[in-house]
Amino acid sequence: MADEHPDIPDDRLRLIFTCCPGELAPENRVALTLLSVIYRIFSEGYSSHGGPSLTRVDLCHQAIRLGTVLVELMPEHSEALGLLALMEVQVSRNRARVAPSGELVQMADQDRALWDRSLIASGLDHLERAALLGTCGAYQLQARIAACHAVASSFDATDWRRIAALYTELRRTSSSPIVELNRAIAVCMADGPDAALKIIDTLDNEPALKSYHRLPATRADFLWRLQPWSEAATEYRRALRLVSNDRERDFLTKRLKDCESTEYDRFA
Repeated sequence: MADEHPDIPDDRLRLIFTCCPGELAPENRVALTLLSVIYRIFSEGYSSHGGPSLTRVDLCHQAIRLGTVLVELMPEHSEALGLLALMEVQVSRNRARVAPSGELVQMADQDRALWDRSLIASGLDHLERAALLGTCGAYQLQARIAACHAVASSFDATDWRRIAALYTELRRTSSSPIVELNRAIAVCMADGPDAALKIIDTLDNEPALKSYHRLPATRADFLWRLQPWSEAATEYRRALRLVSNDRERDFLTKRLKDCESTEYDRFA
């Protein structure tokens, strides 16, 4: 069955193409391969839904390898280039995202000297090649957001307004409310937590976010910045009831304890 695509050098990628509905045009098969397979492999590797580790490096590298093969097969497909750029730039931060003890390290606290500059350079090159093709899809927009982080000399030097604008553009091409949640984070950094909370409040009734721990965790972070610690603690507890990854649970537990101790000290 996989012999239907002898021109595809990777067995797994050939199988993916073979399993796509035969009536789909080649460009639509590429789109299905990107949305349904490669990006899901990468997403699970970059931020594991469950288990003891924050990341699964093996899945990240498998996804990048498949993306590289796809770009080699279709070098003029802008979204294939965009996805490869996104994965490379994101993975470049992996060593800094986890402390030696295994704890999650937020971007603000990451040692940027640990970021893989060769992967960033490769990602930026693929992003530039995609831009020259004249069309810009969701993967390219996400890659541009990742690039804003990659080129910033520090967390504080990040161009948060541009990131917020890119998320606004991405929202027009994506039906996922997670995009709006991420935009709220950028708005918080650019304009403060009050403005960001107004965005978060519009997401409470989104069915796709009902069991998503990062919605209450993000609201908790905004409340923490505004210092109603008891309210922040309530949101961290909500997030803890939903989270399944052990490392993220440890991080949220620590933030909850910080809220509780700060509130206690305030009235002691």
